[in-house]
Amino acid sequence: MNRIYLRILYYTLGIVILTAGISLTILAKLGTSPFDALLVGLYRTFGLTIGSWEIVVGLSMILFNSVAEKRKPEIIAIFTSLLTGVGIDFWVHLFSGWIAPQSIVYQIICSSLGLIISALGIAINLQADFAPNPFDRMMLVVKNLTGKSVSFARALISIVLVIIAAFFGGAIGIGTLIIAFTSGMVIHLFMKGMYHIDQRLLSYKPSVSKS
Repeated sequence: MNRIYLRILYYTLGIVILTAGISLTILAKLGTSPFDALLVGLYRTFGLTIGSWEIVVGLSMILFNSVAEKRKPEIIAIFTSLLTGVGIDFWVHLFSGWIAPQSIVYQIICSSLGLIISALGIAINLQADFAPNPFDRMMLVVKNLTGKSVSFARALISIVLVIIAAFFGGAIGIGTLIIAFTSGMVIHLFMKGMYHIDQRLLSYKPSVSKS
């Protein structure tokens, strides 16, 4: 199978699945990832939609990264922010009609599914091997600026996002901590599986019937 077609499939499908997972963590109301918590806080404070704020904050990060690295903004990163914002609004609108947390058990299930689905979407998207999303690019920028590790840069950005999200009344809760500490492990597991699937798809050759 042609590699470029696979990459486009991974990129698009990954974002579709990722945004579905994000919407579930939002609707579970137990807390989202630091970045998504900020989006919800901005939505609660200023209006618009959560997806719209994904685009605004994403573009702001892209601009920051571009200035810090002294190069032109990444076009694929801009498109990623737009597609992710549209996806979040689509899934939130679709799910909100029939997902209304009725108990803590219901919330935990919804949040857990959101975490797993988001991790799967990220693993698929990463298999496309396109430019990293604005958050991950900023993580690399901060790493280079501080001279620290990737883990330090990610933790620093997450802490700053949580503080800002708290100021705007963002979606911070026990789910935020769970996602922060477990998402990396779940993503890693899915990435291992995606690697094997990718190798099989690349080596797949449809049989041609002989008449």
